Amino acid sequence: MKYKSQKIAYWFFATCMLLLSLQIVYGFIMGFARMGFDGLHDWIPFNAARATHTNLLVVWLLTGFMGAAHYIIPDESESEIYSVRLAYIQLLSLIVVGVVSIIGFHFNVWEGRKFLEIPRPLDYLVVINVLLFLFNIGMTVWKGKKHTTTGLVLYFGLFSAALLYLPGMIEFNSQTVDSYFRWWVVHLWVEGVWELIMGGILSFLLIKLTGVDREVIEKWLYVIVGLTFLSGILGTGHHYYYIGVPEYWKWIGGFFSMLEPLAFLAMAMFAVSMYRKSGRNHPNTISLYWTIGSAIMSFVGAGFLGFAHTLPQVNLYTHGTLITAMHGHLAFWGAYAMIVLAIITYSMPLLTGRKLWNNSIGLFAFWASNIGMLGMTGAFAVAGIAQVYLERKFGLDFLVVQKEIQVHFLGLVLAALVFTSGIVAFIWNFIKFGTPTDEAVGAEAASGDISLSSRS
Repeated sequence: MKYKSQKIAYWFFATCMLLLSLQIVYGFIMGFARMGFDGLHDWIPFNAARATHTNLLVVWLLTGFMGAAHYIIPDESESEIYSVRLAYIQLLSLIVVGVVSIIGFHFNVWEGRKFLEIPRPLDYLVVINVLLFLFNIGMTVWKGKKHTTTGLVLYFGLFSAALLYLPGMIEFNSQTVDSYFRWWVVHLWVEGVWELIMGGILSFLLIKLTGVDREVIEKWLYVIVGLTFLSGILGTGHHYYYIGVPEYWKWIGGFFSMLEPLAFLAMAMFAVSMYRKSGRNHPNTISLYWTIGSAIMSFVGAGFLGFAHTLPQVNLYTHGTLITAMHGHLAFWGAYAMIVLAIITYSMPLLTGRKLWNNSIGLFAFWASNIGMLGMTGAFAVAGIAQVYLERKFGLDFLVVQKEIQVHFLGLVLAALVFTSGIVAFIWNFIKFGTPTDEAVGAEAASGDISLSSRS
């Protein structure tokens, strides 16, 4: 690392690992419940497990993005973090809000709005927390010695994510209007501004890992930003098909949903192209695996599988089924989880000064988690297709169908065990690195990374 304040990123990443572990635990609770083994129902009913599982996903990814910003922004702006104390206060307050929310889910204190279940009073604490983060990072950018496209795209992606949280805080009496604006948060996050965050992190990693000129990489970043806004905003319409909005949303949502994979395809082409142009072998090969893998898997999960079931003619049957879970799991994993794990694997040797570049544990973590996730995606697909035919074609009752497809969740849980073994290996490797040290300052230059200024 170049600056001492980049050590803050470690504590955000450590929080990520804890929250990811909890998310997996709740995933298994739901998986066994789906197979009929719902022994924890009196203490953790399925709805509480599901709300906890999905909200932990959002929180650990956001924590990872914040950690990435605390590492990348000082590097890009060539300055220390504006206030180290404020960063730690913000992290602690984020943890408190998360813990209170999860406890609340188990006592039926929640709103019941998917992905936005936390009670309204906690929403205001989230806003205060994120404003602290944006102020601290914004001042770092403002006072920095230089301003790069990569740093600015990352910052404005984070800023826009905070801005788009606000529509979900407005109270409506109409279910249709409430659902309409809820998708402003959920869709415009994951298929809009989060793509900017992913693009910023991807650009930073490729600059560091491949040695390709910054000018070339950031031109691709402009393309990604353009495609994201072209398709992502009106592509929100594919969530409006069946909530009582005007008919024209079917063709608007359908058409722009066809364009949404373009941004993810551009990211995949971008990453592979930069790798092939690379004229050197960076010692941290495993970080390059996660980086390239994120770009490719995001296209498959978010792009291809999203396109496969969001067109009106298909979504008429797949809407609200396990086909959505198929798409959602691989999309979140490829687009956002893997890019967070990529920046962690890149930064940990530099934060700690311990060059555990490409050990067998790290390689096992990469392959096991990806193979396991592909297996889970396949299990969801098979169960979802069976559900569509039994419910939508043959008209069987929902609960009858759930009984019929229980067997498919055995395959899901087995695949989840493979995935979990990879995540456990990743966390074990993370622990082996230890905590950051001041002696690690300057380790980046020693690792062989090309100076930003020399490539600009």
